[in-house]
Amino acid sequence: MNIRLRDRVNQDLTAAMKARDAGRLSTLRMMKTAIRNREVELRAELDDAQSVQVLATLVKQRKDSIEQFTRGGRADLAAKEAAEITVIESYMPAAASEEEIGRVVAEVVEALDAKSPKDLGAVMKECMSRFSGRPVDGKKVNVAVRRRLETGSDPAAPA
Repeated sequence: MNIRLRDRVNQDLTAAMKARDAGRLSTLRMMKTAIRNREVELRAELDDAQSVQVLATLVKQRKDSIEQFTRGGRADLAAKEAAEITVIESYMPAAASEEEIGRVVAEVVEALDAKSPKDLGAVMKECMSRFSGRPVDGKKVNVAVRRRLETGSDPAAPA
């Protein structure tokens, strides 16, 4: 039987308490709270795909914070955020690779018969829906779609 993501976070939270691992414990508490808050908003338990979306949001927030802290000269706080990202990402499925992004973009462009940059919105929407439940960098998808629509070239090819 496959254990649910939220249950795994709870089990690991207990283990981190027993191990007195303060850094991991605070990150796991934050993850548990974020998942629970989303459940309260939706008034329903989250499935794993929804939980992964919550975790992806946490990772994005931390990346933004790292950028801000680095600009502000606070390397200590940036390092703390980076450590949190490492813990959070260990609970997420593997991110989509460049090759996989290129393959999906090619399939979607062909399926939608997209020919020009005017079709960008429709292609992006369909591409992102195909990556539902998995982390993917929207900027990379956007670049691949634009390259494919503007030049008709393979988006997986190096720029």
